Amino acid sequence: MMIPVRCFSCGSLIGDKWERFAERVKNGEDPAKVLDSLGVTRYCCRRMLLSNVDVVDEILRYYQE
Repeated sequence: MMIPVRCFSCGSLIGDKWERFAERVKNGEDPAKVLDSLGVTRYCCRRMLLSNVDVVDEILRYYQE
């Protein structure tokens, strides 16, 4: 997974929160409550975590050696 280390808008550190966020959401928790508990309150930072899409697996299908 390649999540940006910092928010593009405000520069706040968000890369360290991705694994905890993804794991808790995968376990069925509400994303909004997870972000609140992780201390991600700015809209721009929340956008970075909520809108991230894992496309690495899709791209690797077309990789040829």
